[in-house]
Amino acid sequence: LPAVLLKDTKLMDVKLGQLGTWLAMRDFTPGGILGAMRRGYERYYNKYINVRKGGIGGLSMVLAGYIVLSYMWSYSHVSKYN
Repeated sequence: LPAVLLKDTKLMDVKLGQLGTWLAMRDFTPGGILGAMRRGYERYYNKYINVRKGGIGGLSMVLAGYIVLSYMWSYSHVSKYN
């Protein structure tokens, strides 16, 4: 079983003591951030949307996320403690 480099390790497989080193190896440039967002979107799309027998799970997560974000954005208008 070949050892996997820390740079190529997924976040869920990183031990707590290695977290700082792992974060230091990430690419936080605009291109790196956009690439990570693109990979995340593709992973989400292929897991929940682009399936043979799709359910309502993927679309309901997008809707729930939209509802939470819109509430957070308008919280100052809704709150009575302004």
